[in-house]
Amino acid sequence: MSAAKPHLPASVAWLGYGGLLPFALSAGGSLADPVHREAWQQALLAYGAVILSFLGALHWAFAMGANEDRQARPLYIWSVVPALAGWVALLLPLLLAQGTVLAALLLIIAFVAHYVQDKRLARLHPLPGWYLPLRLRLSSVACLCLAAIPYASR
Repeated sequence: MSAAKPHLPASVAWLGYGGLLPFALSAGGSLADPVHREAWQQALLAYGAVILSFLGALHWAFAMGANEDRQARPLYIWSVVPALAGWVALLLPLLLAQGTVLAALLLIIAFVAHYVQDKRLARLHPLPGWYLPLRLRLSSVACLCLAAIPYASR
């Protein structure tokens, strides 16, 4: 393996970092606009749930390409967990008084858990060398933005 830093394609960088804009705008609105805080927070939770679902799809794709069922089954199972976590996170504000804060915490945990699963996936399947470092950066920013919800709700 080369010691050179893996090249991140420009289109991937633009799309990945551009995908952080809804996180940043919603978190900023949540902190700076108390009149519309609830709407900003719901937008942030919804986008977090959508992105988690998107991330789970990678594991589904690798499961479809697995040669053996015993390799595919854990990938298929994990691939739906992010979408289910996102769905529960969207329900929590409707069901509980502190549901918005709990939803943000659930999404943060789900992003961290998904990164751990991506690291496992990278040990089993070839992924571009830039993938895990990019995922770490993107997920870290997403989690920081989601943390604006408990902070703004104090």
